[in-house]
Amino acid sequence: MEFPANLRYTKDHEWISLDGNIATVGITEFAQHELGDIVFVDISAEGKHVGANEIFGTVEAVKTVSDLYSPVAGTITEVNGGLENNPESVNSDPYGAGWMIKMEVDSVDEVNALMDAAAYKALVD
Repeated sequence: MEFPANLRYTKDHEWISLDGNIATVGITEFAQHELGDIVFVDISAEGKHVGANEIFGTVEAVKTVSDLYSPVAGTITEVNGGLENNPESVNSDPYGAGWMIKMEVDSVDEVNALMDAAAYKALVD
């Protein structure tokens, strides 16, 4: 299982990468394995401001439906539209093509305060 060192992680199994004040968010490989095959992604929060730990969408797997939580506060600037027609990318490439949203974060410090790869690995082991 992968735990890319350049990402930050949440206890709810989302990952976040930062480029300036723009963050890319998705679910971790661990979350994908726990959920099973993702068959549908529903994110309708583009353009909305969300708080840290606020729900911004859902993923539907063969086993269950699960909420997606924003790792930090910010405004969602882009939704990965490719997921609507091809949720398989979450299953095959959760840290790449399977990203969920891009957002302008309110505070870079909030991102830096999240778990690093070692802490997240320890959480899920």
